Amino acid sequence: MSDQTLKAPASARTKIKPDPSQIVLRNISGLFTGLFAFLCVLPFWLIVANSFETEGNIIKLGFTLWPRDFTIFSYKLIFENPDLIVGSYIATIILTIVGTVIGLFVVSMTGYALQRPDFNARNGISFFIYFTTLFSGGLVPFYLLMTKYLQLKDNYLAVLLPALISPWLIILMKNFTKSVPHSITESAKIDGAGDFMIFMKIILPMLTPALATVGLFLALGYWNEWYNAMLFLSPNIKYRPLQLFLYNIVTKADFIKNSAAMSNVPPQDVPLESMKMATAVVATGPIIMVYPFVQKYFIQGITVGAVKG
Repeated sequence: MSDQTLKAPASARTKIKPDPSQIVLRNISGLFTGLFAFLCVLPFWLIVANSFETEGNIIKLGFTLWPRDFTIFSYKLIFENPDLIVGSYIATIILTIVGTVIGLFVVSMTGYALQRPDFNARNGISFFIYFTTLFSGGLVPFYLLMTKYLQLKDNYLAVLLPALISPWLIILMKNFTKSVPHSITESAKIDGAGDFMIFMKIILPMLTPALATVGLFLALGYWNEWYNAMLFLSPNIKYRPLQLFLYNIVTKADFIKNSAAMSNVPPQDVPLESMKMATAVVATGPIIMVYPFVQKYFIQGITVGAVKG
């Protein structure tokens, strides 16, 4: 074979110049994406900056993007009892991990069962699940159920169980599992696999984007839980969930500020506004670190339901 045949034609070696319109479109898209990202980060930065601001400056001059008089007084008040806040962190982390793992298992199993065409009762059960999104029994029956019948007063299960499953997450998981062909289940049954084995070994690995999405919603729900903890966990419980612990701190600060106002004490001596910002930072900081780990699964979740050609 001659050397001329091995040489590529000159036209193939020339670089293709990009279309100017594509360059402009990319630049405009990048500009708008950066602007949107900046607008998303700006509120959180505003919270962080004002958590280090003095109460007097916030009252007189308003909120700022950079602390005028840097202070950590609000954080000192929050961490005044470090053993209590560390215990609250540990209690919240345990509730979040345990609740998310169990909730993922229950929600994924329920969603998978409700979309199987060979499950005859799926429509009836789906109706009862969807019905709860329209009507609720109310607070009093719920409180009596948890305290009188289930005997879960002053028990962490009263915080764990109500958020374990929700109709909306079941609907979401059901829609995700529709992308799994039923022929896979039938093939596994022919090979002798049982329903639980099919679910654990075949279905769950195919639902990683769905599990990441639902798991994040469950984790956020448990991390931000304070209402059920307020209802069912009395002050006798030393380590209560973090959100309730911070809520009590802000409530006490608000009470002190109102009492000081009636006693003609300057309001800037009670750092209520800066403490609200500091509690938001303390509560948001750890859970926000979860997002980078599940971001790629959200991107994969966009393509759920696509069919290979």
